[in-house]
Amino acid sequence: MKTKRLIIATLLGLVFGFVCFGMASSGPDEIPTLLAINIILGRTLIGFGIGISRFSFKHWSLHGIIMGLVFSLPAGFGAMLGPENPEFNHTTMFVATVVMGVIYGFLIELITTVLFKAKQ
Repeated sequence: MKTKRLIIATLLGLVFGFVCFGMASSGPDEIPTLLAINIILGRTLIGFGIGISRFSFKHWSLHGIIMGLVFSLPAGFGAMLGPENPEFNHTTMFVATVVMGVIYGFLIELITTVLFKAKQ
């Protein structure tokens, strides 16, 4: 394992966790503390997973996309447990969580591999 890659990817996951939390809290409703922690740690986990992963793909982008998908699926199912009211669409929350996880995985891998040149 390359320590440089692990540290960069994990820190990027933490940064994107705060970005994701900022976007989630921009709405009219307040985000509960446990959900905020879940959002931040979930994105940090994507970075950590990318940093320690030994999976080999033909292109670095595929690695980030797959890792983002794998690590955001549990959070997507958790996002479906929102309030029971007509304004809350559970399917939309699931899809948005997973799609954003894939995007964050791609961005973490892009910055780690291309910008910082911390290859697998």
